[in-house]
Amino acid sequence: MAFSFKESPLMDSSLQKFLSFEFRIGAPLMSRRRHSMKVAVISYQKFVSFALEETQRRTHLISSPLQENFSSLKSMDGQTELRMLSFQAPKIRLLRGLNIEGSEGMQVMDFAALPEPEFDLPIFCANFFTASSMNIIVLDLNPLYDVIYHGDYKQKYYERLMPIAAKYTEVLPWGGKLTAESLRFFSPIVIWTKFTSSQYKHDILYSAFMDYYKAWLELMDQATEETDASQIICNREAQHKYLTWRAEKDPGHKILKKLIGETLAEDLVRSFLFNGVNTLGSKTFLDHFPEYRCEDGSVNAKRSVIGKSFETRPWDTRGEFIATDLC
Repeated sequence: MAFSFKESPLMDSSLQKFLSFEFRIGAPLMSRRRHSMKVAVISYQKFVSFALEETQRRTHLISSPLQENFSSLKSMDGQTELRMLSFQAPKIRLLRGLNIEGSEGMQVMDFAALPEPEFDLPIFCANFFTASSMNIIVLDLNPLYDVIYHGDYKQKYYERLMPIAAKYTEVLPWGGKLTAESLRFFSPIVIWTKFTSSQYKHDILYSAFMDYYKAWLELMDQATEETDASQIICNREAQHKYLTWRAEKDPGHKILKKLIGETLAEDLVRSFLFNGVNTLGSKTFLDHFPEYRCEDGSVNAKRSVIGKSFETRPWDTRGEFIATDLC
């Protein structure tokens, strides 16, 4: 699997290094794993390379200071590699990715683009997990403001994107129960799905990833900087709330703890994956989500304590919320 790219004199040296590294390792990786089609099919390296190249065409990426401390890790048993990258750009506070390649075909990609607080842009989110032959997928432009209650925000960012969602949601159908608490951080175009590995489904997922990421970049291009200080504060708090939820309740944390131990996993989650949870605001998880407070003041470990679960897609093709309620 080799990825071509054109170097630019304006391209950040870390970006050149990452892309050239991906290019070099591609063919050997495929040859090493030629015996296992399932593993070869589900490599997510080309997803990341596409995103970086496409972003570099639209804006000027530079290395994030996070890259110094978060670049690669080996699991405690030495069998799994975790690779991280992070960049920033004029409208992007953090563009970061985590790729995990484990034994027996385990592959993980957690890729996100978080805007500067001066912009109320959605947060690009791609969380892909593959184990053996099963794939668990979340792909979305996560809304900064709950689209169920903020119709103006939904209209601003998602109305024109519904045809893109319609292109993929039939072939990548709803993946089963999703809690009301999680739903408030998803948009009407979310792809939440599960499927067994196949070249056909993997190609569809790659196509969806490209279309969704290009759509996010278009929104970024068109975004104008907010000058109202109070609105910037609201954007900052909304992003902090999102990051606080993800840092506490993201299901991938269990995998990280198993691979690299609780201390390193906690640092990776709070300082890298959901960077900003410690700097964009001072509210705690329970400040944002008081319904999770236990009698002893601790945080309820459950992912859902109120509301219902949605077994089918709760939005129609126009992006209208069609579920009766969230409770």
